[in-house]
Amino acid sequence: MAVKIILLVVFLAMMLGVGIYTRNKAKNVNDFVLGGRTVGPWISAFAFGTSYFSSVVFIGYAGQFGWKFGLASTWIGLGNAFIGSLLAWLILGRRTRLMSQQLDAKTMPEYFGKRFDSKALRVAGSVIAFVFLVPYTAGVYNGLSRLFGMAFDIDYRICVIIMAALTGAYVVIGGYMATALNDFIQGIIMLIGICLVIGAVLAGKGGFTSALQSLSQIPTDASVTTESLQQSQGLFASFFGPDPLALFGVVVLTSLGTWGLPQMVHKFYAIKDERAVKTGTVVSTFFAIVIAGGCYFLGGFGRLFADNPDIYKEDGSVAFDSIVPTMLSTLPDLLIGIVVVLVFSASMSTLSSLVLTSSSTLTLDLIKPLKKKPMKDKTQLRLMQLFVVCFIVVSVVLAFNPPTFIAQLMGYSWGALAGAFLAPFLYGLYSKKISKAAVWASYLLGVGFTVFNMFVPVIKSPINAGAITMVAGLILVPVVSAVTPKVNKEKVDEMFTCYDRTVTVSETENLG
Repeated sequence: MAVKIILLVVFLAMMLGVGIYTRNKAKNVNDFVLGGRTVGPWISAFAFGTSYFSSVVFIGYAGQFGWKFGLASTWIGLGNAFIGSLLAWLILGRRTRLMSQQLDAKTMPEYFGKRFDSKALRVAGSVIAFVFLVPYTAGVYNGLSRLFGMAFDIDYRICVIIMAALTGAYVVIGGYMATALNDFIQGIIMLIGICLVIGAVLAGKGGFTSALQSLSQIPTDASVTTESLQQSQGLFASFFGPDPLALFGVVVLTSLGTWGLPQMVHKFYAIKDERAVKTGTVVSTFFAIVIAGGCYFLGGFGRLFADNPDIYKEDGSVAFDSIVPTMLSTLPDLLIGIVVVLVFSASMSTLSSLVLTSSSTLTLDLIKPLKKKPMKDKTQLRLMQLFVVCFIVVSVVLAFNPPTFIAQLMGYSWGALAGAFLAPFLYGLYSKKISKAAVWASYLLGVGFTVFNMFVPVIKSPINAGAITMVAGLILVPVVSAVTPKVNKEKVDEMFTCYDRTVTVSETENLG
């Protein structure tokens, strides 16, 4: 216990120290929200990756999908790396940085409002972002509750309060730079931790070959949707697992979804220069391969612990969120301490990103546009800092009675946000022909279908529902744009000049 507590205290002190160190870099709105658009490649890449992967992935998704798909769940991690990270940086990175600076947009709702010349779109977008970022926070806390229940004999609520207070403190003090620098430190901890944990868990099962052999002998059960594959042996150790179609839906939601999440896209707004984009693309992809690939690979061995009663509920059903904590419970105290810091790192980085996104969205996109008089820069800054505290308090209250199913909660949150924002954001960066009505249609589709499906489950899995909503939005937006009035051509042409300006670079950057 002493080892675990010492590691945790050192980690928490380091996070607060970073907030104090960066306090002079958050004295105006631009610095507080974007770090002055001067964030380098490694910090940008780690900020993107650590905001992407939290306790939701490590505890919730890895446990549930590892149990359902076996080792094939590793495809989810690889999808996160190559679609959610690599393609996101290649397709969105540079254009988002250029267009957001051209429009002087600091948030995704502000981008929609200025790109499509609509204050109403901006306000509606801020409401959507705030409402559906809250359940995401609940999922983060729920993952922590499972881990702390395994590692510590102290009240989980005390841990939540400490984590929330510290996160709020360093975000309020240092803004985006404190968040990004802490993300870098937390990312290094995550990289080291996941490698040690995988090695230790497999060693406990006789090594990789022995664990793989044991996994291949487990028959599938009634949870497999294809009846002909039920009771088949070897599928949990196979290439595509027992349910490839369901696996594909998870890959789409968790990978493509990042393209439309405000707290993820926000990282591209703050990138310093071209070199930061290129290096950040490589570093972010490598980080995702190790962290996401490692988490799902570890979760794929979850059924080897099926004889442990701790992973079952009282009614005999599997408690998916208990699988990974159960796998880790037999590790040495030092490794458990590292795991606690690992998941704490992942959760704090995501939480800090969420509270910063929510506070800036409420201030800049809801309150500021509705006020008749201009708001001073200092007033906006103080208001954002106040909302950081408010959002933290709301998240703590919600965390004291967290929902039971992390993956379902994430499915609703990601489905609504990415379903509403992904298509108009992506098309708006590349095409001048996207209309205001198409953005409204995407908003209605993402939020409307997600809320409807919550109460009338047309699609039982919120994961699959979220994936379908995103794909439907990519089809809907160009179709609606084709039959509705476009934004003023002169205004749009002026916006797109940011992509056409001539710049002079050295031959190391461009071959003559």
